[in-house]
Amino acid sequence: MARPDADEDQEKPLDPEVEKMRGKLVRFMAINLGLLLLALMVVIAAIVYKARKAPPATPPLAGDIQVPAGEPLSGDIVLPVGAKVVNQSLSGNRISIDAELADGSRAIFVYDIAERRLIGQFAIRNK
Repeated sequence: MARPDADEDQEKPLDPEVEKMRGKLVRFMAINLGLLLLALMVVIAAIVYKARKAPPATPPLAGDIQVPAGEPLSGDIVLPVGAKVVNQSLSGNRISIDAELADGSRAIFVYDIAERRLIGQFAIRNK
């Protein structure tokens, strides 16, 4: 038995005006999808660029001196001739030494243990 709506199942050709509008919509959609993909690629490229140009991992924090396994740190801290250590203080990888100099004045010497170098020398004076 034939269905009465069999003729309606087959597509009828679209009106030329409707076909023209459909073509414009398809073109509009293709252009917008292309722009969206382009913008997405630009964002991903910016993220990759920033990740590659990022500064290196943070340097070790104060107190994080890298010591090779089994080897103690060693080095020389040179004070002026005749200086006597009055006090010392350790903070992270820096040590400050309060010393009495040969002429009786006092100074504070600050050393960086990790870099094994003198960072600063501060004279202590009375006003």
